[in-house]
Amino acid sequence: MATPKTSRLYLQTKLGSVYHSDSLDVMQSMKANSVDLVMTSPPFALTREKEYGNQKEDAYLKWFEGFAEHFHRILKNTGSLVIDLGGAWKPGTPTRSLYHFKLLIMLCEKFGFHLAQEFYWWNPSKLPTPAEWVNIRRIRVKDAINTVWWLSKTEWPRASNRRVLQPYSPSMEHLLANGYRAKMRPSGHDISSKFSINNGAAIPPNLIAIPNTESNSAYMRYCQEKGLKAHPARFPAELPEYFIRMLTDPGDFVFDPFGGSCITGEVAERLNRRWACAELVENYLLGAAGRFNQHQATPRATPKQDDGYYRIPRPSLLWNGPDPVALQQDGGQTRPTKAKPSGVSSISQEKKASKQQSYPTPQRDD
Repeated sequence: MATPKTSRLYLQTKLGSVYHSDSLDVMQSMKANSVDLVMTSPPFALTREKEYGNQKEDAYLKWFEGFAEHFHRILKNTGSLVIDLGGAWKPGTPTRSLYHFKLLIMLCEKFGFHLAQEFYWWNPSKLPTPAEWVNIRRIRVKDAINTVWWLSKTEWPRASNRRVLQPYSPSMEHLLANGYRAKMRPSGHDISSKFSINNGAAIPPNLIAIPNTESNSAYMRYCQEKGLKAHPARFPAELPEYFIRMLTDPGDFVFDPFGGSCITGEVAERLNRRWACAELVENYLLGAAGRFNQHQATPRATPKQDDGYYRIPRPSLLWNGPDPVALQQDGGQTRPTKAKPSGVSSISQEKKASKQQSYPTPQRDD
């Protein structure tokens, strides 16, 4: 790809290029049908303005239209567009914005993309925010999911889930070792004898569990050593790696129009894909340079035997008695004068609540 006239080639590696530029200018110089994967996490439409330049919800769709037009033009017919987006709360109320769903509909209905599949990135380490609704008024649960839209120009983009298989769960390993009786389930699904064939690994779901807890990576150490501020909204390397592996071959071209610290480029370089990133803020690129410093490079972490799975307790695990707290009739509009301690209610509180709360006596049918 030729360097755009209005862009600055900031850094170049064996396989990729980093541009200190508006990505609209970079894409303008790209040939049509030349990109195999656009993998990106654009600024979210948040209610609070961030230093990396997020757009407000009401202007977000209009702002995104210019990018969408270029994405559709530069992508190959067999290519994919993957967009990671976090949700947002409406200002002053415990209700959610629909901007990321509206964006999906716009991309499909106005620009001709197809929704190949929706994914949900669950961050197990996400803090319980927003504090007002989750910690103080206790009327919502923490928001720990990002939506990841996998879009394509045709209904048949290149893809293979064999690239992203996961280890069998302990229960599946037990089933394979002890056998399984083929039968029709009550749901109507016919579980045949083929279900018990050991294929070596499991097909993953569209829920991706990756904690975002980077603190001592090569990138973070580089920023600390150079006195640089790390990018405040990085996604973990495993996220772009998942889609780069599943949707591209070595030698294919990957583009991230909102490069940030260029983690997409780092992963693409490691996986032998050609790539380019564009980023407007030069301070973020100063740190990004450390990702391609051979002395800073860190080999990909090998998971320990006991941390290969992130589990969510089944919902009823602690529901062992009457509801300890009565619902607020105003839906939480009245702010509590003092925040109640977090965690599960004590046994004494639960007993007290059960005495205060009456339940109808079950009636026999006969």
